[in-house]
Amino acid sequence: MSEEETSRYVRLRIDLVLEIEDADRLAGAAVDRIAQDPAMRTEERTHAEAAVREDGAEALAYLVDPVDLVAALPGAELVQASWSSERVGYDPDAEEWDFDDEDGDD
Repeated sequence: MSEEETSRYVRLRIDLVLEIEDADRLAGAAVDRIAQDPAMRTEERTHAEAAVREDGAEALAYLVDPVDLVAALPGAELVQASWSSERVGYDPDAEEWDFDDEDGDD
């Protein structure tokens, strides 16, 4: 691809840290989402439901869909997406969590 062709592509990176305040409500919402997925096979559904009940990070992965963030943007088409969630040790006072300075601009 030429530079002109590749300059049309933009990688959008979003880093979010969420606090799970009610794991049962979160898991319930994820189970509801899984139940509404017509493409999911029964054995896959059973495994997914168990995973979201056990781990809030798994529940979030089923509920947060970056495709939804950009689906209605005019003049842009999503060509690739991936996402994951993981538990992290979060300390809001630690320098490593200061996202304001991440791009190196002062």
